[in-house]
Amino acid sequence: MKAALVGADGTLLHEARRATGRDRGADAVVESILGFATDLRAYGTTHLGAAAEAAGVAVPGIVDAEDGIAVYAANLGWRDVPLRALLAERLGGVPVALGHDVRTGGLAEGRIGAGKGTDRFLFVPLGTGIAGAIGIAGAIEAGAHGCAGEIGHIVVRPGGPACGCGQHGCLETVASAAAVTRAWATASGDAEADAADCAKAVASGDARAVRVWRDAVDALADGLVTALTLLDPRTLIIGGGLAEAGETLFTPLRAAVEERVTFQKLPAIVPAALGDTAGCLGAGLLAWDLLATEVSA
Repeated sequence: MKAALVGADGTLLHEARRATGRDRGADAVVESILGFATDLRAYGTTHLGAAAEAAGVAVPGIVDAEDGIAVYAANLGWRDVPLRALLAERLGGVPVALGHDVRTGGLAEGRIGAGKGTDRFLFVPLGTGIAGAIGIAGAIEAGAHGCAGEIGHIVVRPGGPACGCGQHGCLETVASAAAVTRAWATASGDAEADAADCAKAVASGDARAVRVWRDAVDALADGLVTALTLLDPRTLIIGGGLAEAGETLFTPLRAAVEERVTFQKLPAIVPAALGDTAGCLGAGLLAWDLLATEVSA
């Protein structure tokens, strides 16, 4: 878990991290979140001279932001957790905003990160899976049911690897950091090898690594072109573990996307700027947005 105290302008005032403790079960994870938030608020009072005026929390899985419910998260084992109400109670009644982790990270990248000043962008983190956040005029489009942006489940290789969603050949099964790790471990014969190792091998000219990397980049380009055909973003922000490979990823990816576009306008394809603090900063922005809404109301 990552947590932060964030100023009204998005400035990171204090950051802390703790283990989620998911091995102890869903209830323990919820209690860890509540305890972490309590300690963070106390830190602000003691060290910054003021308690937090509001709280924002970003969680994975399916989120009902309007009702403040963490609906489902496979990795954390919870269902229908009234997280907003629980946090508000633990924090003495301060306003609490709940958001989806990727969309919240996208909000931060759009406002104060790589998408700052861009009216329309698509933020795509490449990690264990692949998700997306659609940015429009400083806000993130959640969709009618809170499921917008799930680019990782566009089928790019019909009949390909089975996906946890029930389909086969989804983008995240062939182009995520986890997918590259699996492919490189097999190709290299090293069960401990990961995507970062593959990127290093690509940079050194290893032909096996180049094939694995090219397959992933080609699949990623196919998925991204589908997304930009539908959304027409001005900027495409790529983050997550694979983006840490720098130009080893971005040079072939830009070329592959450019090869595939026909009538579409090619967006700027840029690396994310905020790293793994994006979610913290985005949660802080959600909290400040909530305060601004209450004041205007």
